[in-house]
Amino acid sequence: MTASPVISSAREAALLASVPTGLLIDGQWREASDGGTFDVHDPATGQVLATLASATSEDALAALDAADKAQASWARTAPRERAEILRRAFDLVTERAEDFALLMTLEMGKPLAEARGEVTYGSEFLRWFSEETVRDYGRYLTTPEGKNKILVQHKPVGPCLLITPWNFPLAMATRKVAPAIAAGCTMVLKPAKLTPLTAQYFAQTMLDAGLPRGVLNVVASSSASGISAPLLADPRLRKVSFTGSTAVGKRLMADAAHNVLRTSMELGGNAPFIVFEDADLDKAVEGAIAAKMRNMGEACTAANRFLVHESIAQEFTRKFAAAMGALTTGRGTDPTTQVGPLIDAGAREDVHAVVAAAVTAGATALTGGAPVDGPGYFYQPTVLANVPNDAEILRQEIFGPVAPITTFTTEQDAIRLANASEYGLASYLYSRDLNRLLRVAEQIDFGMVGFNAGIISNAAAPFGGVKQSGLGREGGSEGIAEYTTTQYIGINDPYVR
Repeated sequence: MTASPVISSAREAALLASVPTGLLIDGQWREASDGGTFDVHDPATGQVLATLASATSEDALAALDAADKAQASWARTAPRERAEILRRAFDLVTERAEDFALLMTLEMGKPLAEARGEVTYGSEFLRWFSEETVRDYGRYLTTPEGKNKILVQHKPVGPCLLITPWNFPLAMATRKVAPAIAAGCTMVLKPAKLTPLTAQYFAQTMLDAGLPRGVLNVVASSSASGISAPLLADPRLRKVSFTGSTAVGKRLMADAAHNVLRTSMELGGNAPFIVFEDADLDKAVEGAIAAKMRNMGEACTAANRFLVHESIAQEFTRKFAAAMGALTTGRGTDPTTQVGPLIDAGAREDVHAVVAAAVTAGATALTGGAPVDGPGYFYQPTVLANVPNDAEILRQEIFGPVAPITTFTTEQDAIRLANASEYGLASYLYSRDLNRLLRVAEQIDFGMVGFNAGIISNAAAPFGGVKQSGLGREGGSEGIAEYTTTQYIGINDPYVR
């Protein structure tokens, strides 16, 4: 099979020129109220890709005005009509898959093959919730004593603020926008300032799919607080959904408490990857690469701590280090690239700082362990062996292509080490013993567990964590519930005249 060619600069320029650069408010793209702008950079080169309007607090409130104005009519829109809009959006995103993939590669850095995978994953939320729209059931039943009737219905919670991160520019938008549309909610979307281009292109795609004006408003900005603060203080806003760091999530929750807003928080992670002595080592190494290196490790679900049984640690580590060391680093538009850049210089500095601290504490870098020379923000895929159990690198989210390995002796030892974290998002278990997998899954405090699988995210499954990894779920039948309120209507006995 002939390899795909490197994307031409002309193709990149044409795509970038097609992306709206304004704010989407009440169905119209417009400039910021003060004329302000900000630049979006290519993390593989550091060069400017595009210049976007930078929304002000005034613009944020104008977006909420539009969402509030559209809420009543949108809530009354037939579920089938909302479903058809989502289905048309799925078809359009699929049709424009190569454009979406290239756009993500340019602004976020991930290899094109991986970006194409995100298009498939992200678009599935549109299709999934198009099907869930007409299945948001209530219930009608008789009271236990048999004298009255109970009617329960689900209603849209109202205008929502959706704040998405930079690491999955399409999927994080579709994972929030699709269930909001399905439930009948209007939205103000605030994409990350590092990767807003995909959200801009997606918003235009939603308009092309027939989404009415004011239902989805997009306010990219260089100031996150300039958008969130006035919106969270406005009583017309009824929900905030945020994906990002735990520290920022806590601040948003505190601000949301003033108006008692519905909140969904998908926050930090510190995923353990546990390899028991009876695991298939080749499959475990394959899964470890998938769980660690998806998005260059810049994922909240990324395997962050590799806990390996002492009897197989040497062999697993050798095979894993060889696989990591063989990965090719480069700009994501090159078809030979397997590992793209980190998002910016600060991210690379943070990753190298935790690696250096681990080595100082006694860890050994078997492969990698340093930034890549040259333009862009590349870091070598790194495997650290002999990591002390009390090392700082095991307690924090790395968000980079670094795999620290430590050992355990017994099943209970593995459970204890896995739970020794304030986070509880994703986890991965490798063993041939199903009873052991089920037993351990029941005892570890994580919202998601993978059995002999390095990637477990799916639109049909509830995504979310426990402890300081957040609250609420995205995807699955649970996803639409996050955007509805439950209303109970008590009905007198219809047989009494």
